[in-house]
Amino acid sequence: MQNETMPNLLIKRALLTPNRIAVYFQEQSVTFSELYERSLEVSGKLQALGIRKGQFVGVLLKNHLDTVTILLALQLLGARSVILNNRLTANELVFQLRDSKAAFLILEESFTDTETVINQQIKQLMTITKIQLSQIEAEDPYIQDEISLTDTCTIMYTSGTTGNPKGVIQTYGNHWWSSTGSALNLGLIESDCWLCSVPLFHISGFSILMRSVIYGMPIVLHEHFDVERTIKDIQAKRVTIMSVVGTMLSQIVETLEDKRLPNFFRCMLLGGGPAPLPLLEACVKKNIPVFQSYGMTETSSQIVTLAPEDSLQKLGSAGKPLFPSQLKIELENGETAKAGIPGEIVVKGPNVTPGYLNRPEATEEKIRSGWLYTGDIGYVDEQGFLYVKDRRSDLIISGGENIYPAELEAVLLAHTDVMDAGVTGIEDKKWGQVPVAFIVKRQGTNLSVEELQRFCMVRLAKYKLPKAIYFTEQLPRNAAKKLLRRKLREWV
Repeated sequence: MQNETMPNLLIKRALLTPNRIAVYFQEQSVTFSELYERSLEVSGKLQALGIRKGQFVGVLLKNHLDTVTILLALQLLGARSVILNNRLTANELVFQLRDSKAAFLILEESFTDTETVINQQIKQLMTITKIQLSQIEAEDPYIQDEISLTDTCTIMYTSGTTGNPKGVIQTYGNHWWSSTGSALNLGLIESDCWLCSVPLFHISGFSILMRSVIYGMPIVLHEHFDVERTIKDIQAKRVTIMSVVGTMLSQIVETLEDKRLPNFFRCMLLGGGPAPLPLLEACVKKNIPVFQSYGMTETSSQIVTLAPEDSLQKLGSAGKPLFPSQLKIELENGETAKAGIPGEIVVKGPNVTPGYLNRPEATEEKIRSGWLYTGDIGYVDEQGFLYVKDRRSDLIISGGENIYPAELEAVLLAHTDVMDAGVTGIEDKKWGQVPVAFIVKRQGTNLSVEELQRFCMVRLAKYKLPKAIYFTEQLPRNAAKKLLRRKLREWV
């Protein structure tokens, strides 16, 4: 296949529609031409720092206009952003920085404690805060006018069913086709404006930034989700689309009370796990179109989405695959399942990752002949609509964040007094699901719940901490010694 190239996305966008608004942030609004100028200047500073094309650069930043310019400046240089989740602990970040062989780390001033730990553990990594970066004298940057669709643009880490997270490679082509597939599904109108209060370090937030540049569409960027501000800004900035997870959507519906969203608002794009039916029905009453979607870091955002005209009669479905993408349900014997029969969800398309960074075995196991084996269970009905039954291998989805029991178990087992550990998710009104842990203590030790909680706090992001810890004599395992997490759920 010939290597497909395109003009650098931001350069092309600034040429096509220089005066259109690119980002609304706090009280500022920035046009595409201003965004390009700012990103160009930042790329000169990054180059002066020693950052070059092809290098991996860690980015630990919050939702902010500066974050947008830094991410786009790295694209101008052809450097690869390792986008880090700022909810993680220093130890979790150290693993990802080492694993990706990042040469630099750009971070917020507020993460100085984290920076200290990282510097102690990775001596050769150069760290620089946003303020230090702004004080560097810019060089004349060597800009990549053209990009190859097969080039790596970003790396995002996702946990698997086994212990440590893996770096998902996302190419320019993945982001391009994800944006194109989304536009062909949701449609694209000149007045579109997307509200982004999901984190830019998630594919849900980053993909909105890419769509903005590719479509020439303004985004309203919020530092975090604030329900009052959301409703106000939808009206004031004439927002037409917003990306949400279930917890955000329920807050919006509750806060609106008997009010409605304005008529120009087109849809809520819902990700991060299936929404409860009562919530979808409440949205129907309020005339809020909700498009359920199914996607993951490996598919560079949604890959299956419910089109608006089907949202009512197919309530609870994730929809059909986007135009460039394919989907099948595979049975354990390798055959494709007939309609209505559940099996593993397998997807393919130009928005699907080419693989995992420095992990050839994991790539080979998960991606076969271009098909990505998601590990999720679902079925398609007679008309080809996907219903997701069970997220992959005991995945817990808490407030839109993925939590893998295996990762928590590995941390708990690292405690010297823990002989065995099992983690499962339980339903939670506010977050959808939360993790709980079952522990078998070593004989003769008097391990307490408090001691274990303190141990976890240093090693796990806050949202991953078990909400309850139970001590037990033994854990339910089958003949092959595999932990039966379903049983743990029954125990709760």
